[in-house]
Amino acid sequence: MSIKPTYNSFDTQIGKYTQLCLGNCKIDPELNVKHQVYRGLRDLNGKGVLTGLTEISDIIARKEVDGKEVYCPGELYYRGYDIKKIVGDFTSQNRFGFEEVAYLLLFGNLPTKEELSDFKKDLASLRPLPDNFVRDVIMKAPSADMMNSLARSVLTLYSYDLSADDTSIPNLIRQCLQLIARFPSLAVYGYNAYNYHMKKSESFFIHEPRPELSTAENILYMLRLDGKYTELEAKVLDMALVLHAEHGGGNNSTFTTHVVSSSGTDTYSAIAAALGSLKGPKHGGANLKVTAMFEDIKANIKDWKDQDEVSKYINKIVNKEAFDKTGLVYGIGHAIYSYSDPRAQVFKEYVKNLSAEKGLSEEFALYSTVEEIAPKIISKHRKMYKGVSANVDFYSGFVYDMLGLPRELFTPIFAIARIVGWSAHRIEEILNAGKIIRPAYMAVQPHREYIPMENRK
Repeated sequence: MSIKPTYNSFDTQIGKYTQLCLGNCKIDPELNVKHQVYRGLRDLNGKGVLTGLTEISDIIARKEVDGKEVYCPGELYYRGYDIKKIVGDFTSQNRFGFEEVAYLLLFGNLPTKEELSDFKKDLASLRPLPDNFVRDVIMKAPSADMMNSLARSVLTLYSYDLSADDTSIPNLIRQCLQLIARFPSLAVYGYNAYNYHMKKSESFFIHEPRPELSTAENILYMLRLDGKYTELEAKVLDMALVLHAEHGGGNNSTFTTHVVSSSGTDTYSAIAAALGSLKGPKHGGANLKVTAMFEDIKANIKDWKDQDEVSKYINKIVNKEAFDKTGLVYGIGHAIYSYSDPRAQVFKEYVKNLSAEKGLSEEFALYSTVEEIAPKIISKHRKMYKGVSANVDFYSGFVYDMLGLPRELFTPIFAIARIVGWSAHRIEEILNAGKIIRPAYMAVQPHREYIPMENRK
Protein backbone atom coordinates (compact mmCIF):
# COMPACT_ATOMS: atom_id res chain seq x y z
CA MET A 1 0.00 0.00 0.00
CA SER A 2 1.43 3.34 -1.09
CA ILE A 3 1.19 6.37 1.15
CA LYS A 4 0.54 9.69 -0.53
CA PRO A 5 3.13 12.20 0.67
CA THR A 6 1.95 15.40 2.29
CA TYR A 7 3.72 18.67 1.60
CA ASN A 8 1.98 20.85 4.17
CA SER A 9 4.98 20.90 6.51
CA PHE A 10 7.34 21.57 3.63
CA ASP A 11 5.12 24.41 2.43
CA THR A 12 5.49 25.95 5.89
CA GLN A 13 9.26 25.61 5.63
CA ILE A 14 9.23 27.25 2.19
CA GLY A 15 7.46 30.21 3.77
CA LYS A 16 10.20 30.47 6.40
CA TYR A 17 12.95 30.13 3.81
CA THR A 18 11.30 32.85 1.76
CA GLN A 19 11.27 35.24 4.69
CA LEU A 20 14.96 34.53 5.34
CA CYS A 21 15.82 35.35 1.73
CA LEU A 22 13.73 38.51 1.75
CA GLY A 23 15.34 39.65 4.98
CA ASN A 24 18.96 38.67 4.35
CA CYS A 25 19.57 38.49 0.61
CA LYS A 26 18.36 41.84 -0.78
CA ILE A 27 21.03 44.43 -1.57
CA ASP A 28 20.30 48.14 -1.22
CA PRO A 29 20.08 49.45 -4.83
CA GLU A 30 21.70 52.71 -3.74
CA LEU A 31 24.95 50.78 -3.30
CA ASN A 32 25.05 50.34 -7.08
CA VAL A 33 25.15 54.11 -7.45
CA LYS A 34 27.67 54.54 -4.63
CA HIS A 35 30.11 52.00 -6.08
CA GLN A 36 29.41 52.90 -9.73
CA VAL A 37 28.07 49.47 -10.57
CA TYR A 38 26.39 49.32 -13.97
CA ARG A 39 23.82 46.70 -12.96
CA GLY A 40 22.69 45.93 -16.49
CA LEU A 41 26.21 46.49 -17.84
CA ARG A 42 24.83 49.78 -19.17
CA ASP A 43 25.00 53.32 -17.81
CA LEU A 44 22.01 55.67 -17.45
CA ASN A 45 22.44 56.76 -21.07
CA GLY A 46 22.24 53.19 -22.32
CA LYS A 47 25.92 52.95 -23.21
CA GLY A 48 27.26 49.47 -22.60
CA VAL A 49 30.33 48.50 -20.61
CA LEU A 50 32.94 47.26 -23.08
CA THR A 51 33.56 43.56 -22.39
CA GLY A 52 34.79 42.25 -25.73
CA LEU A 53 35.49 42.78 -29.41
CA THR A 54 33.63 41.38 -32.40
CA GLU A 55 33.64 41.58 -36.18
CA ILE A 56 30.24 39.94 -36.59
CA SER A 57 27.84 42.88 -36.30
CA ASP A 58 27.69 46.52 -35.32
CA ILE A 59 24.88 48.64 -33.92
CA ILE A 60 24.97 52.41 -34.36
CA ALA A 61 22.69 54.59 -32.25
CA ARG A 62 24.88 57.65 -31.65
CA LYS A 63 27.54 59.57 -33.54
CA GLU A 64 30.11 62.22 -32.70
CA VAL A 65 29.21 65.71 -33.88
CA ASP A 66 31.50 68.66 -33.05
CA GLY A 67 33.25 66.57 -30.42
CA LYS A 68 30.03 65.48 -28.69
CA GLU A 69 28.14 62.21 -28.82
CA VAL A 70 24.59 62.69 -30.08
CA TYR A 71 21.82 60.19 -30.77
CA CYS A 72 21.06 59.38 -34.37
CA PRO A 73 18.75 57.13 -36.40
CA GLY A 74 19.69 53.51 -35.75
CA GLU A 75 21.92 51.51 -38.07
CA LEU A 76 22.70 47.79 -38.10
CA TYR A 77 25.63 46.17 -39.89
CA TYR A 78 26.28 42.48 -40.54
CA ARG A 79 30.02 41.90 -41.02
CA GLY A 80 30.36 45.58 -41.95
CA TYR A 81 27.49 45.62 -44.47
CA ASP A 82 24.45 47.83 -43.86
CA ILE A 83 21.44 45.56 -43.25
CA LYS A 84 19.27 47.81 -45.41
CA LYS A 85 21.56 47.28 -48.41
CA ILE A 86 21.72 43.53 -47.80
CA VAL A 87 17.92 43.36 -47.69
CA GLY A 88 17.55 45.68 -50.67
CA ASP A 89 19.73 43.43 -52.83
CA PHE A 90 18.11 40.06 -52.20
CA THR A 91 14.57 41.47 -52.26
CA SER A 92 15.16 43.31 -55.54
CA GLN A 93 16.20 39.98 -57.07
CA ASN A 94 13.26 38.17 -55.46
CA ARG A 95 15.36 35.63 -53.59
CA PHE A 96 15.27 34.44 -50.00
CA GLY A 97 17.86 36.04 -47.74
CA PHE A 98 18.22 34.02 -44.55
CA GLU A 99 20.67 31.42 -45.87
CA GLU A 100 22.74 34.14 -47.53
CA VAL A 101 22.90 36.12 -44.29
CA ALA A 102 23.80 32.96 -42.37
CA TYR A 103 26.77 32.38 -44.69
CA LEU A 104 27.89 36.00 -44.27
CA LEU A 105 27.65 35.97 -40.46
CA LEU A 106 29.39 32.62 -40.08
CA PHE A 107 32.22 33.01 -42.57
CA GLY A 108 32.70 36.77 -42.91
CA ASN A 109 32.14 37.21 -46.65
CA LEU A 110 29.17 37.60 -48.95
CA PRO A 111 28.76 34.31 -50.85
CA THR A 112 29.00 34.00 -54.60
CA LYS A 113 26.13 32.27 -56.43
CA GLU A 114 28.07 29.01 -56.41
CA GLU A 115 29.04 29.31 -52.74
CA LEU A 116 25.46 30.09 -51.73
CA SER A 117 24.15 27.15 -53.78
CA ASP A 118 26.62 24.79 -52.11
CA PHE A 119 25.78 26.19 -48.68
CA LYS A 120 22.05 25.64 -49.20
CA LYS A 121 22.74 22.05 -50.27
CA ASP A 122 24.87 21.53 -47.15
CA LEU A 123 22.09 22.82 -44.89
CA ALA A 124 19.53 20.64 -46.66
CA SER A 125 21.69 17.55 -46.16
CA LEU A 126 22.00 18.33 -42.42
CA ARG A 127 18.30 18.88 -41.71
CA PRO A 128 17.26 15.27 -40.99
CA LEU A 129 17.25 14.40 -37.29
CA PRO A 130 18.93 11.22 -35.98
CA ASP A 131 16.96 8.01 -36.43
CA ASN A 132 14.01 7.74 -34.04
CA PHE A 133 14.87 11.10 -32.41
CA VAL A 134 11.29 12.34 -32.75
CA ARG A 135 9.89 9.17 -31.16
CA ASP A 136 12.51 8.71 -28.45
CA VAL A 137 13.11 12.34 -27.45
CA ILE A 138 10.55 14.84 -28.74
CA MET A 139 7.47 12.65 -28.26
CA LYS A 140 8.40 11.72 -24.70
CA ALA A 141 7.45 14.13 -21.90
CA PRO A 142 6.58 17.04 -24.24
CA SER A 143 6.83 20.45 -22.62
CA ALA A 144 4.19 23.16 -22.62
CA ASP A 145 7.03 25.63 -23.17
CA MET A 146 8.65 25.21 -26.56
CA MET A 147 11.88 26.88 -25.48
CA ASN A 148 12.35 24.22 -22.82
CA SER A 149 11.53 21.56 -25.41
CA LEU A 150 14.07 23.06 -27.79
CA ALA A 151 16.78 23.24 -25.12
CA ARG A 152 16.14 19.64 -24.09
CA SER A 153 16.42 18.48 -27.69
CA VAL A 154 19.67 20.41 -28.16
CA LEU A 155 21.20 18.91 -25.01
CA THR A 156 20.10 15.41 -26.06
CA LEU A 157 21.76 15.80 -29.46
CA TYR A 158 25.04 15.75 -27.52
CA SER A 159 24.48 12.03 -26.97
CA TYR A 160 24.23 11.45 -30.73
CA ASP A 161 27.51 13.22 -31.51
CA LEU A 162 30.65 11.06 -31.36
CA SER A 163 32.80 14.25 -31.27
CA ALA A 164 30.57 16.27 -28.97
CA ASP A 165 33.39 17.75 -26.83
CA ASP A 166 35.77 18.51 -29.68
CA THR A 167 36.17 22.32 -29.84
CA SER A 168 38.36 22.43 -32.93
CA ILE A 169 37.11 24.94 -35.49
CA PRO A 170 36.18 22.34 -38.16
CA ASN A 171 34.11 20.45 -35.60
CA LEU A 172 32.48 23.63 -34.28
CA ILE A 173 31.45 24.55 -37.82
CA ARG A 174 29.95 21.09 -38.36
CA GLN A 175 28.01 21.24 -35.09
CA CYS A 176 26.77 24.77 -35.67
CA LEU A 177 25.62 24.04 -39.22
CA GLN A 178 23.77 20.96 -37.99
CA LEU A 179 21.99 22.99 -35.31
CA ILE A 180 21.10 25.79 -37.74
CA ALA A 181 19.67 23.20 -40.13
CA ARG A 182 17.78 21.26 -37.44
CA PHE A 183 16.30 24.05 -35.31
CA PRO A 184 13.13 24.42 -37.44
CA SER A 185 12.32 20.71 -37.15
CA LEU A 186 13.08 20.62 -33.43
CA ALA A 187 10.76 23.58 -32.79
CA VAL A 188 7.88 22.50 -35.05
CA TYR A 189 7.94 18.85 -33.99
CA GLY A 190 8.14 19.91 -30.34
CA TYR A 191 5.01 22.00 -30.81
CA ASN A 192 3.19 19.19 -32.64
CA ALA A 193 4.02 16.75 -29.83
CA TYR A 194 2.76 19.24 -27.22
CA ASN A 195 -0.38 19.91 -29.21
CA TYR A 196 -1.09 16.19 -29.60
CA HIS A 197 -0.23 14.98 -26.10
CA MET A 198 -1.32 17.91 -23.94
CA LYS A 199 -3.88 19.96 -25.85
CA LYS A 200 -5.23 17.05 -27.95
CA SER A 201 -6.81 19.54 -30.31
CA GLU A 202 -5.11 18.32 -33.46
CA SER A 203 -3.68 15.12 -34.86
CA PHE A 204 0.04 14.55 -34.60
CA PHE A 205 1.72 14.79 -38.00
CA ILE A 206 5.26 14.98 -39.30
CA HIS A 207 6.29 16.72 -42.49
CA GLU A 208 9.91 15.98 -43.26
CA PRO A 209 11.76 19.14 -44.39
CA ARG A 210 12.12 19.39 -48.15
CA PRO A 211 15.65 19.99 -49.50
CA GLU A 212 14.55 22.39 -52.24
CA LEU A 213 12.80 24.77 -49.83
CA SER A 214 14.29 27.69 -47.93
CA THR A 215 14.31 27.75 -44.14
CA ALA A 216 11.26 30.04 -44.06
CA GLU A 217 9.36 27.88 -46.54
CA ASN A 218 10.17 24.72 -44.61
CA ILE A 219 8.86 26.22 -41.35
CA LEU A 220 5.49 26.96 -42.95
CA TYR A 221 5.44 23.65 -44.84
CA MET A 222 6.19 21.57 -41.74
CA LEU A 223 3.81 23.49 -39.50
CA ARG A 224 0.71 23.41 -41.69
CA LEU A 225 -1.24 20.22 -42.16
CA ASP A 226 -1.72 20.88 -45.88
CA GLY A 227 1.83 22.21 -46.25
CA LYS A 228 0.61 25.20 -48.27
CA TYR A 229 1.70 28.85 -48.06
CA THR A 230 1.82 31.92 -50.28
CA GLU A 231 5.03 33.41 -51.65
CA LEU A 232 4.45 36.60 -49.66
CA GLU A 233 3.99 34.64 -46.43
CA ALA A 234 7.31 32.86 -46.95
CA LYS A 235 9.11 36.07 -47.94
CA VAL A 236 7.83 37.94 -44.85
CA LEU A 237 8.88 35.11 -42.53
CA ASP A 238 12.26 35.00 -44.28
CA MET A 239 12.63 38.72 -43.61
CA ALA A 240 11.84 38.17 -39.93
CA LEU A 241 14.57 35.52 -39.76
CA VAL A 242 17.08 37.83 -41.46
CA LEU A 243 16.37 40.70 -39.07
CA HIS A 244 16.55 38.48 -35.97
CA ALA A 245 19.65 36.52 -37.01
CA GLU A 246 22.14 38.71 -35.16
CA HIS A 247 22.24 41.86 -33.05
CA GLY A 248 25.68 42.52 -31.63
CA GLY A 249 27.59 40.66 -28.94
CA GLY A 250 26.00 42.50 -26.03
CA ASN A 251 22.47 41.14 -26.04
CA ASN A 252 21.81 38.75 -23.19
CA SER A 253 21.70 35.45 -25.08
CA THR A 254 24.72 36.22 -27.26
CA PHE A 255 26.73 37.38 -24.26
CA THR A 256 25.66 34.14 -22.56
CA THR A 257 27.06 32.24 -25.55
CA HIS A 258 30.39 34.06 -25.14
CA VAL A 259 30.52 33.52 -21.37
CA VAL A 260 29.68 29.82 -21.52
CA SER A 261 31.89 29.17 -24.56
CA SER A 262 34.84 30.82 -22.81
CA SER A 263 34.82 27.98 -20.28
CA GLY A 264 35.67 25.53 -23.06
CA THR A 265 32.41 23.60 -22.82
CA ASP A 266 30.70 21.84 -25.71
CA THR A 267 28.53 23.47 -28.37
CA TYR A 268 25.29 21.87 -27.17
CA SER A 269 25.72 23.19 -23.62
CA ALA A 270 26.55 26.69 -24.89
CA ILE A 271 23.53 26.86 -27.21
CA ALA A 272 21.21 25.42 -24.54
CA ALA A 273 22.38 28.19 -22.20
CA ALA A 274 21.63 30.79 -24.88
CA LEU A 275 18.15 29.30 -25.30
CA GLY A 276 17.60 29.62 -21.55
CA SER A 277 18.49 33.29 -21.81
CA LEU A 278 16.25 33.93 -24.80
CA LYS A 279 13.32 32.26 -23.06
CA GLY A 280 13.24 35.08 -20.50
CA PRO A 281 10.38 37.52 -21.15
CA LYS A 282 12.77 40.47 -20.86
CA HIS A 283 14.64 39.15 -23.90
CA GLY A 284 12.76 36.85 -26.28
CA GLY A 285 9.17 37.23 -25.18
CA ALA A 286 8.64 40.88 -26.07
CA ASN A 287 6.49 40.24 -29.16
CA LEU A 288 4.09 38.14 -27.07
CA LYS A 289 3.59 41.11 -24.74
CA VAL A 290 3.04 43.41 -27.72
CA THR A 291 0.41 41.05 -29.13
CA ALA A 292 -1.39 40.81 -25.79
CA MET A 293 -1.26 44.58 -25.40
CA PHE A 294 -2.85 45.16 -28.80
CA GLU A 295 -5.61 42.67 -28.05
CA ASP A 296 -6.36 44.81 -25.00
CA ILE A 297 -6.17 48.05 -27.00
CA LYS A 298 -8.54 46.73 -29.69
CA ALA A 299 -11.01 45.57 -27.04
CA ASN A 300 -11.07 48.96 -25.28
CA ILE A 301 -10.98 51.41 -28.18
CA LYS A 302 -14.19 51.79 -30.19
CA ASP A 303 -12.81 53.74 -33.16
CA TRP A 304 -9.30 52.62 -34.11
CA LYS A 305 -9.00 55.55 -36.51
CA ASP A 306 -9.66 58.14 -33.80
CA GLN A 307 -6.19 59.32 -32.73
CA ASP A 308 -7.58 61.15 -29.70
CA GLU A 309 -9.24 57.99 -28.41
CA VAL A 310 -6.09 55.97 -29.05
CA SER A 311 -3.98 58.62 -27.31
CA LYS A 312 -6.20 58.60 -24.23
CA TYR A 313 -5.88 54.85 -23.88
CA ILE A 314 -2.10 54.86 -24.40
CA ASN A 315 -1.97 57.52 -21.67
CA LYS A 316 -3.81 55.10 -19.38
CA ILE A 317 -1.31 52.37 -20.15
CA VAL A 318 1.65 54.68 -19.44
CA ASN A 319 -0.02 55.85 -16.20
CA LYS A 320 -0.42 52.20 -15.06
CA GLU A 321 -4.20 52.43 -15.30
CA ALA A 322 -4.71 49.95 -18.14
CA PHE A 323 -3.54 46.64 -19.62
CA ASP A 324 -1.06 45.00 -17.19
CA LYS A 325 -0.54 48.24 -15.20
CA THR A 326 3.25 48.17 -15.50
CA GLY A 327 3.32 51.50 -17.32
CA LEU A 328 5.12 49.90 -20.27
CA VAL A 329 4.11 50.29 -23.90
CA TYR A 330 5.57 47.05 -25.20
CA GLY A 331 7.51 47.22 -28.44
CA ILE A 332 8.34 50.90 -27.92
CA GLY A 333 11.90 51.59 -26.78
CA HIS A 334 15.18 49.72 -26.93
CA ALA A 335 18.29 49.44 -24.78
CA ILE A 336 20.45 50.95 -27.54
CA TYR A 337 18.34 52.59 -30.26
CA SER A 338 16.72 55.95 -29.65
CA TYR A 339 15.31 57.59 -32.77
CA SER A 340 14.69 54.42 -34.75
CA ASP A 341 15.34 50.68 -34.94
CA PRO A 342 16.48 49.91 -38.51
CA ARG A 343 15.00 46.42 -38.26
CA ALA A 344 11.54 47.83 -37.55
CA GLN A 345 11.92 50.28 -40.43
CA VAL A 346 12.82 47.49 -42.87
CA PHE A 347 10.13 45.16 -41.56
CA LYS A 348 7.25 47.64 -41.60
CA GLU A 349 6.73 47.67 -45.38
CA TYR A 350 6.51 43.87 -45.50
CA VAL A 351 4.07 43.88 -42.59
CA LYS A 352 1.92 46.38 -44.49
CA ASN A 353 1.85 44.18 -47.61
CA LEU A 354 1.02 41.04 -45.64
CA SER A 355 -1.77 42.79 -43.73
CA ALA A 356 -3.29 43.85 -47.06
CA GLU A 357 -3.15 40.25 -48.33
CA LYS A 358 -4.81 39.03 -45.13
CA GLY A 359 -7.48 41.75 -45.08
CA LEU A 360 -6.06 43.25 -41.89
CA SER A 361 -5.15 46.74 -43.08
CA GLU A 362 -7.18 48.35 -40.28
CA GLU A 363 -5.10 46.48 -37.68
CA PHE A 364 -1.92 47.63 -39.40
CA ALA A 365 -3.18 51.22 -39.34
CA LEU A 366 -3.77 50.91 -35.59
CA TYR A 367 -0.22 49.65 -35.08
CA SER A 368 1.08 52.61 -37.11
CA THR A 369 -0.95 55.04 -35.02
CA VAL A 370 0.39 53.64 -31.75
CA GLU A 371 3.92 53.67 -33.19
CA GLU A 372 3.53 57.37 -33.93
CA ILE A 373 1.93 58.61 -30.72
CA ALA A 374 3.37 56.34 -28.02
CA PRO A 375 6.90 57.86 -28.00
CA LYS A 376 5.41 61.35 -27.60
CA ILE A 377 3.26 60.25 -24.67
CA ILE A 378 6.11 58.39 -22.98
CA SER A 379 8.42 61.40 -23.28
CA LYS A 380 5.82 63.61 -21.56
CA HIS A 381 5.45 61.29 -18.58
CA ARG A 382 9.02 60.19 -17.95
CA LYS A 383 12.48 61.62 -17.68
CA MET A 384 14.16 60.50 -20.89
CA TYR A 385 17.91 59.92 -21.20
CA LYS A 386 17.43 59.11 -24.86
CA GLY A 387 14.54 58.92 -27.30
CA VAL A 388 12.28 55.91 -27.77
CA SER A 389 10.87 54.39 -30.93
CA ALA A 390 9.29 51.18 -32.18
CA ASN A 391 11.60 48.18 -32.08
CA VAL A 392 11.45 45.07 -34.29
CA ASP A 393 9.25 43.21 -31.78
CA PHE A 394 6.55 45.84 -32.19
CA TYR A 395 5.56 44.26 -35.50
CA SER A 396 6.88 40.69 -35.32
CA GLY A 397 4.08 39.32 -33.14
CA PHE A 398 1.49 40.83 -35.50
CA VAL A 399 3.25 39.13 -38.42
CA TYR A 400 3.37 35.75 -36.70
CA ASP A 401 -0.33 36.01 -35.90
CA MET A 402 -1.09 36.81 -39.54
CA LEU A 403 0.95 33.78 -40.57
CA GLY A 404 -1.10 31.62 -38.25
CA LEU A 405 1.91 30.68 -36.16
CA PRO A 406 0.93 29.42 -32.69
CA ARG A 407 1.91 31.74 -29.84
CA GLU A 408 3.98 28.92 -28.35
CA LEU A 409 6.35 29.23 -31.32
CA PHE A 410 6.87 33.00 -31.27
CA THR A 411 10.10 32.85 -29.23
CA PRO A 412 11.36 29.62 -30.90
CA ILE A 413 11.09 31.41 -34.27
CA PHE A 414 13.41 34.03 -32.77
CA ALA A 415 15.76 31.18 -31.77
CA ILE A 416 15.63 29.62 -35.26
CA ALA A 417 17.02 32.92 -36.55
CA ARG A 418 19.40 33.77 -33.70
CA ILE A 419 21.12 30.36 -33.67
CA VAL A 420 23.09 31.81 -36.60
CA GLY A 421 24.38 34.72 -34.53
CA TRP A 422 25.07 32.49 -31.53
CA SER A 423 27.04 30.11 -33.73
CA ALA A 424 29.11 32.90 -35.25
CA HIS A 425 29.89 34.31 -31.80
CA ARG A 426 30.77 30.89 -30.38
CA ILE A 427 33.25 30.30 -33.19
CA GLU A 428 34.66 33.80 -32.70
CA GLU A 429 35.02 33.26 -28.94
CA ILE A 430 36.79 29.90 -29.29
CA LEU A 431 39.00 31.18 -32.11
CA ASN A 432 40.14 34.40 -30.44
CA ALA A 433 39.86 34.15 -26.68
CA GLY A 434 42.12 32.29 -24.30
CA LYS A 435 40.73 33.28 -20.91
CA ILE A 436 37.47 32.39 -19.22
CA ILE A 437 35.12 35.36 -18.88
CA ARG A 438 34.92 36.22 -15.21
CA PRO A 439 33.54 39.68 -14.32
CA ALA A 440 34.10 41.22 -10.91
CA TYR A 441 31.50 41.47 -8.17
CA MET A 442 32.04 43.64 -5.09
CA ALA A 443 31.15 42.03 -1.77
CA VAL A 444 29.11 44.42 0.40
CA GLN A 445 28.31 42.04 3.27
CA PRO A 446 30.25 43.20 6.37
CA HIS A 447 32.53 40.57 7.89
CA ARG A 448 31.11 39.05 11.07
CA GLU A 449 32.37 37.04 14.02
CA TYR A 450 31.53 33.37 13.73
CA ILE A 451 28.85 32.15 16.19
CA PRO A 452 29.21 28.61 17.59
CA MET A 453 26.12 26.41 17.39
CA GLU A 454 25.36 26.55 21.11
CA ASN A 455 25.29 30.35 21.07
CA ARG A 456 22.95 30.82 18.08
CA LYS A 457 19.42 32.10 18.70
